[in-house]
Amino acid sequence: MNDKAAAGAGLDAWLAGWRGWLAAIVLGAVSALGQAPFSLFWLALAGFAGAFLLFQRTPDKRRAFWCGWAIGVGYAAVAMSWIVEPFLVDIQVFGWMAPFALIFMASGFGLFWGAAFAGARWLCPYPGPGLFALAVTWTIAEIVRSYILTGFPWGLVSYIWIDTPVLQYFALIGPQGMNLATLLLVVLAIYAFRSTYRYLALAGVAAGLGVLIFVGSIIQSQPPAPGSGPTLNVRMIQPNAPQDQKWDPAMMPVFYNRQLGLTAELSNPAPDVVVWPEVAVPFLLNDPDAPLGEIAGVAGGATVILGGQRREGPRVFNSIAVLEDDGAIAAIYDKYHLVPFGEYLPFQDLMASFGLKSMTARFGSGFSAGPGPQVLDLGRLGKVLPLICYEGIFPHELRRVTERPDWMLLATNDAWFGKLTGPYQHLAQARARSAELGVPMIRVANTGISALIDARGQVVDSLPLGVAGRLDVALPPALPPTLYATAGDLPVFIVLLLALGTLLVRKFALTAS
Repeated sequence: MNDKAAAGAGLDAWLAGWRGWLAAIVLGAVSALGQAPFSLFWLALAGFAGAFLLFQRTPDKRRAFWCGWAIGVGYAAVAMSWIVEPFLVDIQVFGWMAPFALIFMASGFGLFWGAAFAGARWLCPYPGPGLFALAVTWTIAEIVRSYILTGFPWGLVSYIWIDTPVLQYFALIGPQGMNLATLLLVVLAIYAFRSTYRYLALAGVAAGLGVLIFVGSIIQSQPPAPGSGPTLNVRMIQPNAPQDQKWDPAMMPVFYNRQLGLTAELSNPAPDVVVWPEVAVPFLLNDPDAPLGEIAGVAGGATVILGGQRREGPRVFNSIAVLEDDGAIAAIYDKYHLVPFGEYLPFQDLMASFGLKSMTARFGSGFSAGPGPQVLDLGRLGKVLPLICYEGIFPHELRRVTERPDWMLLATNDAWFGKLTGPYQHLAQARARSAELGVPMIRVANTGISALIDARGQVVDSLPLGVAGRLDVALPPALPPTLYATAGDLPVFIVLLLALGTLLVRKFALTAS
């Protein structure tokens, strides 16, 4: 056995025990630092490279699965650590669930990446090769978790680029296409490092990435040209109601009156539209005694759009309402993509038998789902695509509307996500939605971060986390429909099918030979 083979055998033996598990978890955790608020994309790329190299040491599908699973666990434990925050709001009732939520979330997330690693090893059933196969199966795993069981496309691989000019390429191939491009970039860098002229090859890869960043920065620096959409002065209201105080009877009038006062403040120019966040009012929207007229009255002629709950018989909806000048509701939108366990309970009857209810339920056991995404025609205010909180993380669902909106409205309550990572990641994903579709977004959040996002995904202005206030800003125009807005994920699906077909042909050809 030569020195190189002996060193490889020694490394395999070292990775076979607990050190291998630890290495995989650490690589996943390091990769997660590419997500907001850290946004260390270069560190994430290094973590992904380590994951590819660790995969190459796996001798079979079983070991490959557990390798990918452990990497996924480390990644989710860091990137989605905010999952414990909702359980700490009412700690006496839900606090005991917090550690289990993180464990189950990370473990379940790891299954997707574990399946990707096992699938790649099945396609290339021997240690060593398989980097391209893993890039394909890893991308497929990210797509599957974006769709299956209502989907959870949070913390996608490609989101490491959101704080860089590379975000502009989301308009071409979307987040799933960027997942594949990111993983292939890592594979290319690994092969460059292993080439005879490694330094020259690595310099070429770095130069290529530099060109992409440079072109993206040029695109990003070009303000959207004025289009046919409305020219609006927008006022966003951020009441900063901590979740543990939001429904306190002593505090509800404080937060409500704070929003009234911020809405009534004079400015030049005066706002055309005033937006309050998700479930901003402490009463039902369709309550006959609801003081909607009072809200409309202090707006000084501006149209008020606000979030609230409404009831139809036994069903309760999380809604956005557009108010007339007299407070009458001119248009209503009901949230359709609800948060499992947060807004509704899967297997509700079984869960209820254990005394469990959804975390946000104030009436009954949870919310009912609305009919689906829709564009509201608000006349002089243009056409708006309303979204409520969780709905902003699903890029494929925003394309289901038949009309192209002039702007998007995301009303949210990120107080549920704590203050460390969740609100920043949620904002980052909102930026990705605007860049993908070429449509500006008004994002108004209860505790922050409220922001106006232009059609290239750049934050025009914002209110920071944890402050009360208002933000007056002009709505930027939309861009022409992007390639992703037109084609969606279909191009990347076709590429993945062709790649998977090629890998299958190769596998069976090698098996037959």
